[in-house]
Amino acid sequence: MTLRPDLAVIAANVAPGSRVLDVGCGDGALMAALRDVRQVDARGLEIDAGNVAAAVARGLSVVQGDADTDLADYPNQSFDYAILSQTLQTTRAPAAVLDHLLRIGRRAFVSFPNFAHWRVRASLLVGGRMPVTRLLPEQWHDTPNIHHVTIEDFQAFLRERGVTVEGAWFLSGDQQTSARLANLLAEHAVFALRR
Repeated sequence: MTLRPDLAVIAANVAPGSRVLDVGCGDGALMAALRDVRQVDARGLEIDAGNVAAAVARGLSVVQGDADTDLADYPNQSFDYAILSQTLQTTRAPAAVLDHLLRIGRRAFVSFPNFAHWRVRASLLVGGRMPVTRLLPEQWHDTPNIHHVTIEDFQAFLRERGVTVEGAWFLSGDQQTSARLANLLAEHAVFALRR
């Protein structure tokens, strides 16, 4: 199974045998890879009933729930890693969700689309319309993205909250790009975090 590039980065950096909570786990692709390759004890939380059914059909432990409301029910430090991939920008309260991730997991991975990528900027500048790209495929009125975060925004957000960045990967397509020019060149980013 081929993982989405940000999920492949996360999977490569999760220690074998860990306990993982994947928040917004989709159909469970990352959880299945972690279980099969790294012997990880993975649990998932997913809002979409169809994705929950697909994940459960893979033999995964996934419950239907909302990151904005249901993370409060998880005990402190109950997982080695809490993962939020391509979901932060869809939450109503990103700061609260991040706080819960760092409370629930000893470490967290967060990935998101970079809304400052040059194609997004060019679409707004030249066409005057919200962009539709490979990673942002929905029209503005259909998108689940309610917070348009950039890499620089997220880094400032982390500094303000005293969150330690243990690792950062900036991806354009399937390739890593320069950290120095990440806000312009990266389509999406992955951060490894801890308190």
